[in-house]
Amino acid sequence: MVQLKKRLLILEPYYGGSHRQFLDCLQASVKSDCVFLTLPARKWKMRMQLSAPWFVEQIRQWPRDARAFDAVLCSTFVDVALLRSLLSQVSGWQADTRFLTYFHENQFAYPGQVQSENMYQFTALNFSSAMASDACAFNSDYNRRTFFEGVTEYLGKASDMNLELTLPELERKCQVLAPGLDYTEIDGCSGKMSEGPPVIVWNHRWEHDKDPQTFFNALYELEELGVPFRLIVLGQSFRYGPSCFAEARGRLQAKTIHFGYAESREEYVQLLRSGDVVVSTALHEFFGLAVLEAVRAGCRPLLPHRLSYPELFPEKYLYQDGQLVQSLSHLLSDFQTQTDAECKDLTERHGWPLLLPAYNRFLFG
Repeated sequence: MVQLKKRLLILEPYYGGSHRQFLDCLQASVKSDCVFLTLPARKWKMRMQLSAPWFVEQIRQWPRDARAFDAVLCSTFVDVALLRSLLSQVSGWQADTRFLTYFHENQFAYPGQVQSENMYQFTALNFSSAMASDACAFNSDYNRRTFFEGVTEYLGKASDMNLELTLPELERKCQVLAPGLDYTEIDGCSGKMSEGPPVIVWNHRWEHDKDPQTFFNALYELEELGVPFRLIVLGQSFRYGPSCFAEARGRLQAKTIHFGYAESREEYVQLLRSGDVVVSTALHEFFGLAVLEAVRAGCRPLLPHRLSYPELFPEKYLYQDGQLVQSLSHLLSDFQTQTDAECKDLTERHGWPLLLPAYNRFLFG
């Protein structure tokens, strides 16, 4: 008897960056029939508020026999409670369809550039989405832990409502499931830079939560100390990004190999392969996909001893707050290249082949 493929509906209202990379790799890896409904990666607040009814309107336009799915996978930019309620009213929708939420981030721990009372609506949406889902996965224990710390504080404010059973029930359906990475392109690319000082790589989004100012300040200090280095700056920039990038482009021009977004995946991978050290100064990092890619490409990581990084890398690759210049200066002054075996050791457990069985269980029970 031929077993039919499971059908998976993927709803992503922020289809870009790490969200897109994760889903594209998921589709290529799982043995199921994946149907995508997506929106471009912008206006995340509006996406959280309105993407659910928009998705339902799209599904209503499909033929009745195309509305049957074994599972629906959402990111946290979907209001799953509203989505599930509205879909129950759609003709042909199966009542036993599983609803799943993947937490790339949680709004309880996301450091907003401007603190606002309005942010509570987004933490509340994260909470209600988790409650309405049949299962939830977090990309790191740091992500899961900060979510539940935030929810505990949130529920504690309801002094006249007893919700003590809510947390245990929610915890039972939540797990940590790292996003799988496809290392094929990185492994197939070879070649370091020509002889010279070690190459420092920055490959993060050009936004305040990655704290680029601290990174560039550290490089300015290294320059004053006479520590030799070269620089590759990658990552996606935005219309209203931090001004420190423009300043750094000028001040560090003589040391710069590349400064800006890589226009193709091939160029990005080649530039990672040209690096020796990848640095993070992030104020928030729920996983660390960009760092793992750089490490797989041969970079030695130097990362804050906080956030999700202690889950990913041993102590020797982490620095304490306030110690970046000292740690980076020491590393560069007596630099030892990471071997391919060391890089594979640090990254292999996050590859899709090892994670696929856990994903199949999460998606289809």
